[in-house]
Amino acid sequence: MAKPIKCITVDDAKELQNKWKETRALDIEQAQGYQDTREFWYSLEELQEYLDYVKEQSTAQGVHKPGIRIYLGAYPKYTVKKSYATIFLAPTKEKSALLEGEEDASNNTENNYEIEPLNMNQGGYPPKEY
Repeated sequence: MAKPIKCITVDDAKELQNKWKETRALDIEQAQGYQDTREFWYSLEELQEYLDYVKEQSTAQGVHKPGIRIYLGAYPKYTVKKSYATIFLAPTKEKSALLEGEEDASNNTENNYEIEPLNMNQGGYPPKEY
């Protein structure tokens, strides 16, 4: 299998993570009063199972180009547990067929609220450096 064209280098990924920490991590820590997580883990099996589910449900709905949007979220604050960050994966569908020459499909998608999002990932605490 060929490497996907949207892969980035490890150095680029480290630069993205460092820029996030430099521009956001301290503000979040000061606002929350503790260091929040910033990395999340799923097994390949869990991700593949969810992707297969979204593909199957989308096909049943007649959705031809499903996608996944990744959202940031935060758990409610409980008396014994902090309000840590999380992510969830939300299925999408095309709003309309792209016109010839259009390449940016992200502006042509909407959330598919007929398929449930995926959460329940493992957030690293303390966060692991990339």
